[in-house]
Amino acid sequence: MNVAVFCGSAKGKSDTYLKMAQELAEVFKKNEFDLVYGGASVGVMGTLADACLARGRKVLGVIPKSLVDWELAHENLTDLVVVDTMHKRKEIMYLRSSAFVVIPGGFGTLDECFEILTWAQLKLHAKPVFILNHNGFYDFLREHINRAQQEGFISAQHVALLQFVDNIESLEKSLVKLKV
Repeated sequence: MNVAVFCGSAKGKSDTYLKMAQELAEVFKKNEFDLVYGGASVGVMGTLADACLARGRKVLGVIPKSLVDWELAHENLTDLVVVDTMHKRKEIMYLRSSAFVVIPGGFGTLDECFEILTWAQLKLHAKPVFILNHNGFYDFLREHINRAQQEGFISAQHVALLQFVDNIESLEKSLVKLKV
């Protein structure tokens, strides 16, 4: 099963994010998941890709040409697809994945998360979207979504399109259920 992971091209200030990427790669190895991700060689993205490759998993990177030009593309992946736009990147990641996992990252990570959620809201897909709320990183997002629901901007039906998981073990259980 291919799982798309949206994550940061930065390492973050704490080693906990890189350690989490290593732990996620262990889950991929144990359950024979293959990685679809943004194609970068740096940050949490690069660490996750390297860790999956080191554990014998296939890794598909999808990266816009502008980022290749900045020399950020990972050169040792199973497959690297170079696209013209960020939108095309998300489209290919969507087409090649059975589920989506959001781990710590910045604007790009949130952009990917919200676009894939919007597509689900519009019934363009029914693939699950998980947010790994590592050490409470996405507490703010959960609060924002709850507030938007309370204020009538997001329906309960649409809130249910997104599943928050608080640790890798819970994420693993949720992903394994999809394989059955």
